[in-house]
Amino acid sequence: MAERPSASVEDYVRAIYGLSERGVAVTNATLTQRLGLSPSSVSGMINKLAQLDLVTHVRYHSVELTTSGRRLAFDVLRRHRLLELFLVEELDYTWDEVHPEADSLEHAVSDELIEHIAAKLGHPTHDPHGDPIPTSEGVVEKPATKLLDQLDPGTVGTIARVWDTDSELLRYLTDHDLTLGNRIEVVERKPFGGPLVVLVGDKPGAQTHFLGSEIAAALSVMVRQ
Repeated sequence: MAERPSASVEDYVRAIYGLSERGVAVTNATLTQRLGLSPSSVSGMINKLAQLDLVTHVRYHSVELTTSGRRLAFDVLRRHRLLELFLVEELDYTWDEVHPEADSLEHAVSDELIEHIAAKLGHPTHDPHGDPIPTSEGVVEKPATKLLDQLDPGTVGTIARVWDTDSELLRYLTDHDLTLGNRIEVVERKPFGGPLVVLVGDKPGAQTHFLGSEIAAALSVMVRQ
């Protein structure tokens, strides 16, 4: 196995890609919040990533991955997401348990092992949370989904992706059948920042839920035309 960048470098490029994937401007401040590190630590690492030609960064502007930075991010994401799926499919983990395990393992496994895992799983395209798995060539699917909190009342779709990795939130989603593949219909958006009212499941047995902004911003939906 060729020598890889340090685990911290890999964590940073994955975090940068994750923020940009959600349409969030990648700045020192947003990275500090995402990674839970000090501003000085983040600033120092951004400078290091720029020296490694993994990012471009102009002071007071957003951070962007270079071509080599994006490829590294895709390699890390491939390992991470295949490991998550392997833990669920083969070792009976639940989707709320796999993220920290994959975080630890992604820096240690060889590329050869990852390809054996991919073959064992039938070369899957998505992980347990609906995240697209980059191919070994560094290609990643961009599904035509929309965040639940951006949908208008009357919209019907299928839950396709969960952006949040918080274990408690994932368990809450499981307990309320807000899981991948389930039908979801936006009924009403309560005024003054109130909850989003949705129906989950197929009619006539669909259940009504009142969802706060945190959950509504964590779910992506494949809208039915």
